[in-house]
Parts: sequence; structure tokens; C-alpha cells
Amino acid sequence: MTSFQDIVRCDMQYFIGIVLPDEYKEQIAVFRNRWASNRLKDVVEPHITVKAQGGLTEDMGWMNNIRGTCSSIKSFRLSMSEPATFGNAVTFLGVESKEVYYLHKRLVDTVSPRPEQIDRYFELDRFHPHLTLGQTYWGMNETEIEEMKLSAINALAPFPTFHVNYVRVYQEIEQNKYIPFEDIRLGANKRSD
Repeated sequence: MTSFQDIVRCDMQYFIGIVLPDEYKEQIAVFRNRWASNRLKDVVEPHITVKAQGGLTEDMGWMNNIRGTCSSIKSFRLSMSEPATFGNAVTFLGVESKEVYYLHKRLVDTVSPRPEQIDRYFELDRFHPHLTLGQTYWGMNETEIEEMKLSAINALAPFPTFHVNYVRVYQEIEQNKYIPFEDIRLGANKRSD
């Protein structure tokens, strides 16, 4: 039986992210959960978005193209860095890696989202790789955002460096709830150190 929500919104969305090493991913999850108001834990696991939803349509025609692009990109090193904020609305950990910008651009070029989607999702020239810790959109207030940033400096250090060997496609299974859909390995595990 089709529900009202299915009729209103039948298009499932996807995005592509980089997954953290398990131990640090768990450390991030525990840290985020210290704020009861932080509903981000109900949305998706800790990750670094490298290709937002624009152009990743339900017909899945893009998937083979993404696999092909990923197979041509070497694995690379990525470093997490100091917490920061986007205004008073988002606390995040920074990401340091020139290769992540290359990966992002290649994925966007592969999918070819419409210009308004590129703008909406802050892609290409507006891309700022990061790992979101908390956000006012997901329930936190501005005071908590600042408190979280200050607390993350000590609670999440030392900030790790790790190899990115694959990306993860996430699928929206209900509105604002994403789960892992498929992991796609980067090309031949060749590292560009």
C-alpha cells in the first residue's frame, strides 16, 4: 500500500562520501551524541561528502559512470584538521588533501548536475570538504555550536591522517535518513603519497 509520504516524495536521493577509519568514526559518533539536541546521528553516519545529491537520480544511470571514474583515480592520503564553523550554524572538522578536490571535480564532471544543483549543494568552486559535527538545522542552537567547536579541539585530537581507498554511496531510505548503499573502490589501490 502506498503511503501519503510515498506519493508526496517518491524520489530517493543519493550522495557520495568518504568514510573514516572505524575507530575514529566511532569517536566522532560518541562525541556528536554528547549533545542531546544533535539529531545528525539520526540522519547519517559520520562522513566527508565528496559529491552531493545533485544529478544522482533514482534511475541509477550515473552509477556505472561513477564506478568508471573511481577506477581511474588513485587512492590518496587525507588529514582531518582543527574544528571550525560555518557562521553560527555548523561545527565541522576540516579536511586537508588536494586530492579530495580532484576527486570531487571528477565526480561532478562525471554526473554533470544542472548549474542550479551545483550552486545549491556548494559544489566545484564552492566545495569546502569537511566533516559535520553538529548543525542548527539538525536541532542544535548557536551556543551549542560554539561549545561543540571548542570541545572538539581536545576531544577529537589528535586529528588522524588516513588513506582513502574507496568512496561510499549513501541512499536516502526515508526523508532525511541515509544508509550505506555501495562502496566503490578507487583505482587499483595505487596510492599517490
